[in-house]
Amino acid sequence: MSTKPTVRSLAAGAAAVLAAGTLAGITATASAGTAPAGAPAIAANCGVLFDDFAYSSSSDPAIAARNWTVRTNSGGPGVPGAAWPAANVSFPTDGGQKVLQLTAKTDGTAGGTSHAEFFHQRKFFEGTYASRVRFTDAPTSGPDGDRLVETFFTITPLDRPLDPNYGEIDFEYLPNGGWGEQGPIFYQTTWETYQNEPWQADNTHTAQRTSFNGWHDLVFTVADGRVKYFVDGVQVADHGDRYYPETPMSINFNLWFIDLLGRTGTGLATYIQQVDYLYYADREVISTAEARNRVTAYRTAGTSHVDTVGAGGTCTTTPPTTPTTRPPTTPPTTRPPTTPPTTAPPANCAAAPAWDWGTVYLEGARVKHNGRLWQANWWTQGSEPGLTAQWRDLGRC
Repeated sequence: MSTKPTVRSLAAGAAAVLAAGTLAGITATASAGTAPAGAPAIAANCGVLFDDFAYSSSSDPAIAARNWTVRTNSGGPGVPGAAWPAANVSFPTDGGQKVLQLTAKTDGTAGGTSHAEFFHQRKFFEGTYASRVRFTDAPTSGPDGDRLVETFFTITPLDRPLDPNYGEIDFEYLPNGGWGEQGPIFYQTTWETYQNEPWQADNTHTAQRTSFNGWHDLVFTVADGRVKYFVDGVQVADHGDRYYPETPMSINFNLWFIDLLGRTGTGLATYIQQVDYLYYADREVISTAEARNRVTAYRTAGTSHVDTVGAGGTCTTTPPTTPTTRPPTTPPTTRPPTTPPTTAPPANCAAAPAWDWGTVYLEGARVKHNGRLWQANWWTQGSEPGLTAQWRDLGRC
C-alpha cells in the first residue's frame, strides 16, 4: 500500500525511435520468461514489462494470468472501514486507447466510501519504471474538496516494525491537500522503513505545490544507489543513500481517501485516475523519451503485453543524456543534508525551545533536539527532527 510521506498515519535526453520493423512478427502478448519473437534485443536481454491495459473488465482472466491483482480486501491505507471493490477498477477507452481506470467514491461516511487498487507481483528492482498517468483535481460528479491520494508506486512488504528490508518509491498526488498541507501538492517519496505504532517514518521526499491535473509521463529510475524521479521528461527529485531499496518490489496504482474531512458539500463524490500504459526496463536506465518510443513501437506492432522480467540475462545500466533538472513548474522542496560541514560555526539555539512530540509547529518554527537546531519546512506535529523531511537541520548548538 502507499502511505503518506511524512506525518503520522496508518500506514532526457531523447533517444532514437525504435523502427516498427524491429518488432515485426511480435504476437499480441508474451508470458513471463518468454521474449516475443523479433522484440528489440536490448529489451529481451534485460527483461521488460509492458502492459497496455487492454482488458475487458476487472474480472478478465488475463489479469491474473499476467500476475496482476485487483484488490478487494479491506484495510489501509485510507479511511478505516472503506471498501475496495473490484468494480472500482475498469478499462474504458479514452481517446481511442484502452486505459486502466481507478475510481474512488465517498458520501462522507466510512460505509459510503470505496477505494481502488491494481498491483503486480513482487519481482521488480533496479531499472526504469515508466507510466503515463492522468491525475484529476475535481470529482467527475458530486461535491469537491475530499482529500485523496492518486498514485504510481513500488513497494516491499513490511515484515515487522522498522523492517530494514522494507522499500517504497512513490509518486503521490493530493489535489485537495492533506497531511497538514493545502492542495494541490505532488510528492515524490523514497522510504527506508517505518513503524505504525507509535508512528515513526524513515523517508525522504520532494514536493511541488501546484496543480498536475491532466496526463503526465511519470518515470523513476533505480540504479547506482540513486532513485531519480522525472515528470514529463524533467528530473524533479534525486534520492538515495539509506533510502535506496534493498529488495524486489511490486508495482502498484491506487486511489484512496486520506480521511472524511475537507469536502465542500453533501452527497456522493466520485473521483477517477487513469493510466495509459506501464513500461519497466530491468537493470537499464533509459530516458522518458526512449520509454515512450518503445511503447509506441509495441503499439505499432499490435503488442498489448510483454513480460520477460525474471527470464535471466544481463545488461549494462547506462544513463541517458544528462537531463535538465529544472522543475516543470515550481522548485521542488528537497531535504538538505543532515550533516553540515564540519567547519560550520555552532547555530544560535538560545531562543529555540526543545522539540515536543505533541506541539504543532508551523513553517519556519525552530526547535532544539539532540544537540542541534532545526527549522520546520512546513506544518508538522509528531515528526521527530532528524528522522523526517519536515525539518531542516540548521547545525549543532
